[in-house]
Amino acid sequence: MYTLTRSISDGQSSGVMAALGSSAGSMVHTTAAVLGLTAILRTSALAYSFVKFIGAAYLVYLGVQTFRNTDEFEITPESSSYTPRESFRSALMINVLNPKVAVFFLAFLPQFVQPGSNTTVQIFALGIVFASLGFLYQAILAVFSARARRVITERELVQTMLRTASGSVLVGFGVKLALERRTTS
Repeated sequence: MYTLTRSISDGQSSGVMAALGSSAGSMVHTTAAVLGLTAILRTSALAYSFVKFIGAAYLVYLGVQTFRNTDEFEITPESSSYTPRESFRSALMINVLNPKVAVFFLAFLPQFVQPGSNTTVQIFALGIVFASLGFLYQAILAVFSARARRVITERELVQTMLRTASGSVLVGFGVKLALERRTTS
């Protein structure tokens, strides 16, 4: 969703960099899984809650900023609210601060590890494949959605609807993350 928002409002470069930031976040989680840090998040309610609330607060902050800054979300061919570097950094933070992604990597990657082989190398290789495929998918999404940008730059109602939808989604994800109960299975 973040990649889609960045590519429509800020163009193809920002969208592709958001995709790259999200994939870089996946590599952070892969590295953490390899090092066993995600096991701590899975077993420590305090650590999980801390990361969850920081991530939720960041998503709500981004959503509120989207609601408040109508000029920054104005979609015109000449304007952009996020540079490609800022898009990368924000996507990275959104991914890294989401404890559900950490738990996903802890639960998902080991299922494909072959017993008797180097587990660390296998998990890291699987994480690279996952991040690479995620980047490819999101980059394609960014390219195609950036092309739709031209169609909507002249329609103020469409811009308002997109800004409201984007802000609502970010706030909604943040609130959902904050209110979600931790499952221990």
